[in-house]
Amino acid sequence: AAKAAARALVSGESQASVDVKLPGKGLERRVEFDVERCDLGDSWAEAVVIKDAGDDPDVTDGAHLTARVSWREHQGLELDRGDGVGLVTRPGLGLPVGGPAINAVPRRMISYSVEEVLDPDEIGVSVVISVPDGEKMAEKTTNARLGIVGGISILGTTGIVRPFSTAAWAASVVQAVNVMGAQGHKTFVLSTGGLTEKAAMRLLPNLEEVNFIEVGDFTGQAIKKAVENGLERCFFVGMAGKISKLAAGVMMTHWTRSKVDNDLLAEITIEAGGSTAVVEEVKGANTARHAYELWRSARLDRAADLLCKRAAENLAEYAERKLEVHVVLVDFDTLEPAGASPGALALTAKGSA
Repeated sequence: AAKAAARALVSGESQASVDVKLPGKGLERRVEFDVERCDLGDSWAEAVVIKDAGDDPDVTDGAHLTARVSWREHQGLELDRGDGVGLVTRPGLGLPVGGPAINAVPRRMISYSVEEVLDPDEIGVSVVISVPDGEKMAEKTTNARLGIVGGISILGTTGIVRPFSTAAWAASVVQAVNVMGAQGHKTFVLSTGGLTEKAAMRLLPNLEEVNFIEVGDFTGQAIKKAVENGLERCFFVGMAGKISKLAAGVMMTHWTRSKVDNDLLAEITIEAGGSTAVVEEVKGANTARHAYELWRSARLDRAADLLCKRAAENLAEYAERKLEVHVVLVDFDTLEPAGASPGALALTAKGSA
């Protein structure tokens, strides 16, 4: 949108499409986008490109990404936020406090695209990015807890949408940990989604909202970044599936990238005192949830504790023993704790660990 507006401003002609260079090493990649709308004024031009998130579950899918480019008195390119783009109010995002919530890669893409059309060292331009209804979209994100107010954040690492936000979600997890580190927090709580985060907040009601991260499948990235930021204590709150994978030492827990280790679950069943019949049933379990239900039916509550203990040990090892790690398994139906690593529930009983 910024390049289309810049080209319209320089040429005096409305633009129907625009091609941009995508960031990255190796061969140059360029993509052409349709321009939904392009308006011209005396000293400005505005262009709109509609975001297509494809299969990605993105709240900004269909957003009208709008750029207004205008001449300015001084040389250089000035980037600012318009309606619907968030304002940074806290440190830790790698962005200036008081500036627009536009990450480094999109900033570079905007600058590069505009500079393909004109030279800001010869004539100054102002670029204002806005997203109609962006403030409403932001209500469905975690922006507020990161200190981004008034609209959405413009993220991105490659300029293209990848299935199910793998890059975007990982980037948001890293940002969340960075914000905690910048604010001096020492305890953080990882959950795999909305339900488990709700359970985690009930377990630790005295912690601030910023301490909680919906980590999805990116537990490993969160742990590494937490160590870099000097955080000290981690709680992981999840259900049987994700915790089973962590117990097996798998840090990327997406179901398409890793499978539950039934032999491990059977081994835990034996350690918990399960009968031969239950052990065989667990070996044939379809999912970790199925194994968990078999434990519950056999009243092997200790099995869930042992599972959490192994997961906590693996996470601590992954963090090179630089984090104190606690794991809590919550029930699928009640979201109440059904298992925990040693000492975890005693700490959660304090409300703020």
